[in-house]
Amino acid sequence: MNPEIVDTMVRAAMQVMDNAYVPYGKAAIGACVLASDGTFYTGCNIENAVPRLSVFAEEVAMYRAVADGKREFDAIAVIADTDEPFVPNGAVCQLLAEFNVEEIIMTNMDGVVKTAKLTDLMPYARAPLDNALRPAEED
Repeated sequence: MNPEIVDTMVRAAMQVMDNAYVPYGKAAIGACVLASDGTFYTGCNIENAVPRLSVFAEEVAMYRAVADGKREFDAIAVIADTDEPFVPNGAVCQLLAEFNVEEIIMTNMDGVVKTAKLTDLMPYARAPLDNALRPAEED
């Protein structure tokens, strides 16, 4: 991916971290997803006293994009104030698999950036329609 686009995504994710609502865990996370048409969508994590109601930054960015009618994406960048680049969890990877977001840009506040393919992070993620029953293969 173009280094200028990566830089733009990382900066947007870093900027939206300021909006994170993290009164419990105190760990702000930012995300920026790039729709295939070139539109950027950002999101930050939002905690809740009931942990199940908390929302990941990557989810917020993806949901904003989907609510805006986007269905095709090129990449997502995530950032947190961590020692190593921030890696999305399995639930987020499954959401990214649903929309075939192949490139994951992971970074931290020190500027360390790592890029991975979604299949490297979660090789058995279910793609759309994988839940359908399939006939058994004949030998």
